[in-house]
Formats: sequence, C-alpha cells, structure tokens
Amino acid sequence: MSSILTNNGATTALATLKSINMGIENTQYQISTGKKVASSADDAAAWAISKAMEADVQGFQKISESLSLGQSTVSVARMGAETVTDLLTEVKGKIVASQEENVDRDKIQADIESLRDQIGSIVAAASFNGANLLQNTETTSGSGSVNVLASLDRSSSGVSASDITISKQDLGTGAATLGTTGAADAVGGTVNDGATGVAVTFSAAAASGNTYVVESGAAGLSANVGYVAREGDTLTDVTGAMVERLNFQAESDGIDISFATNSNAGEIVMTNNSGANITIANTATNEATGGTVGGSLELLSKIDVTTDNGSEAALGAIEGMIQGSIDAAASFGSAQGRLETQSDFVDKLSSNLKSGIGALVDTDMEEASAKLKALQVQQQLAVQSLSMANSAPQQLLSLFR
Repeated sequence: MSSILTNNGATTALATLKSINMGIENTQYQISTGKKVASSADDAAAWAISKAMEADVQGFQKISESLSLGQSTVSVARMGAETVTDLLTEVKGKIVASQEENVDRDKIQADIESLRDQIGSIVAAASFNGANLLQNTETTSGSGSVNVLASLDRSSSGVSASDITISKQDLGTGAATLGTTGAADAVGGTVNDGATGVAVTFSAAAASGNTYVVESGAAGLSANVGYVAREGDTLTDVTGAMVERLNFQAESDGIDISFATNSNAGEIVMTNNSGANITIANTATNEATGGTVGGSLELLSKIDVTTDNGSEAALGAIEGMIQGSIDAAASFGSAQGRLETQSDFVDKLSSNLKSGIGALVDTDMEEASAKLKALQVQQQLAVQSLSMANSAPQQLLSLFR
C-alpha cells in the first residue's frame, strides 16, 4: 500500500543514512586522533586497562632514571676500588724492596706514605651525586648500604616498589678511636715459656659502635689493639679484623707468636712457636661503646718499614689489605652488572607495555582506511535510496490524471 502521509521507504533510507554518517564520523575521528579508544565512553574496560598500564610506564621511566644514577654511582666506586688495588700493589712492591738490608728504608717509607696519601685522596674523591660507596665508617643501622629503586611489582593487592641493595665497601685509611674500656672489661694475659696464654672471646653479636680491645698485656704487646664495629659487621668480621691487627702489632713488636680465629665463633687463639694452641675459654666479653670507626685500610697508616720488625709486619698486613680492595672492586663489579641487567629489562618491559597499550587503544589505520572507503560508498548508495524513496509519492500523481 502506498501512502502520501507515511513513506516507509524514505524513513528506512533516512535511518540507514544516519547510521552510515555516524560510522563515517567515528572512523574519521579515529583516523584524526590515532585512537580507537579515546575515552571510557568508547570502551570502558579497554580504557581502564590502558590507563593503569600508562601509569606503570611512567613509573618505569623514573625507575630507569634511578637505575642509570645507580650504575653511575657504582661505576665510580668500582673504578676507585680498582685504582686503590693498583696502588696497594705498588705499596707491596715497596715493602718487598724494604726486606733487603742494603736499601734506603727511609726513602722507601716516604714513597709508601705518598702512596697512602694518594689512596686517601682517591677514596675521598670517589663520590657521585654525594654518595661515596668507598667509605663506610657509620654505626647507624642501615647506613652500610644504599638502595637503588629497581622495579614496580603489581599484584592483586596493589603495586609495590622493589630495590637493589648495594653494600658499601670501606677502603678508608683513617684510624679508629677506641671507646673507654674499664678494668672489668680488660682481656689480658701473658705468654710464659709457650705454655700458657689467652683466648679472646667476643659477644655473640657484633653491635655497631661497640669497641673491641685486647689490652697490651696480652702476649706482651706494646700497645692496645682494638677495632670498632661498623654497621653491617658480623662477629666473623670483628674477629677477622682483630686477628689482622693483633698479628700486625705482634710482628711490629718482634714477638714470635701469631693469632688466628678459632673454630668457635668470635674466638681468637694465640699459637706459640711449637704450634700448640693456647686457649682460655669463656673469658669476659670485651666491648665498650663510644668508639669512632676507622677505615678498613687503617693499618696502612701504621706501616713503618724503617725497622726489620716493621718491614716484616707490613708484608703480612699488606696482603690482607690488597685482598680487601680486590673483594671491594669485585663486589662493585657484580653490583654494576646486576644494575645494567635490570636496566635492560626495565627498558624492554616499558617497550612491551607501550605495545600492549597501543594494541588496546590505537587505531588500526589500514583497517580504518578501508572502513572509511566502504562507508563512503554506502553513504552514496543511501543518499540515492533516500532520493528514490522521496520521489515515490510523486509517482502517485499520475494515477489522478
């Protein structure tokens, strides 16, 4: 049935044309903005996911900057430790040369002191952005390391940051200031004909800031020997440092006796010429607070090769210092490698996140172009159909002629 009041064909064609025009408008918007999901109205789920991922990308950019700063800081410390190792090797050469009797030991001592001062300058200068990883004379908890922001960890419970902890490696040459030790805390003793002696037993935990002292009476030493624990020191660190210093003092004094760590944690034993172990178990813990921590290379300032005993003591001490600097350089090298690996991972992760965001919200330009062409053809056909539908009532006039 045809009607001049209701044109169903024109109504249908008009609705189709409106739909096509809307499709063309949306496609043109996607092409011009480059996004198929520009707001939550376009696709709420995709938009929400993309925004969370964009926030993570921003966070990883800051993490990348933090890792770059950390790499630079560790790199400076590593190069400083390697240079100190080279200089200590030179010092060892000087000490070996001093073993000869027909040498000018005063001049050798002057060269060693010059190298020592150079080591101190390098350690003090090995700083990046105010952080010096070659100095660790603090006793405050947590001061013995630095944390580098390394990652963001997203889970169902939220987002948390994770760090890479870099331990400081002290290569300072400053001497320690020992705390006050009362008579009740004194650990003393003498060696009589190699038959009796003393074993020093420290506490089960090395509290930072505590001063550990073996008084000069032990084994006839000419001076007190002590060590101030720094933050991060273990009982093994304390006893190892004390053994190094006790042996140095004994050799400097020309005392024919050596010290070593016992199998019991925190215990130092003396060994006489015959090799017999001399121990006294469960002696009083010798510790006092208030000491100032010295550098791990503080024995370098006590080296004196102008005497036979001093030259012998220096040769034994320098080996431990060289090994300490080698360990420090190796530790920084390992840390630098870890930071570089993490930095590469963060860069790749950021790139993948950006790709994932693009897959969610970016316009597929090839698809959009093809769709626009098709819609334009449909638009032309819809316009023709609407024109034909609108002309149909005109045809009814011919029936009344």
